[in-house]
Amino acid sequence: MPIAVDQPVPDFTAPATGGDFTLSSLRGKKVVVYFYPKDNTPGCTTEGLQFRDLYPKFKKAGAEIVGVSRDSVRSHDNFKAKLELPFTLVSDPDETLCTLFGVMKMKKMYGKEVRGIERSTFVVDGEGVLRREWRGVKVPGHVDEILEAVQAL
Repeated sequence: MPIAVDQPVPDFTAPATGGDFTLSSLRGKKVVVYFYPKDNTPGCTTEGLQFRDLYPKFKKAGAEIVGVSRDSVRSHDNFKAKLELPFTLVSDPDETLCTLFGVMKMKKMYGKEVRGIERSTFVVDGEGVLRREWRGVKVPGHVDEILEAVQAL
């Protein structure tokens, strides 16, 4: 069963840009965890750039951003450098976090059914409790909506 809103998020440590990332290291801060399908694809690039551009406002609201996909840390390092992303990207090749948050779905790609990450965003409060979730996200306007939710927490 994926984690539900108003439930504590189990602590986790996962490989990431800049070394292992542990959720509990951000206790006291709001954490935006966004899952995206793949580094260097158009929608994921746009989403990453929007989070980057609003990052100072997220910081001001007491929030940290963490991006998660199944790509390798090496792929993430390149993607992060290319887009100058100021936040951590977590590598989840074995889908541990994808399963915890329930973001793996069957999707149609070029007429074929493929299993992949459904673009989703979660907001965790400073106590480590899941407060908001967005699933099946469309990129335009999404990051602004997340910022408003974080500022309202």
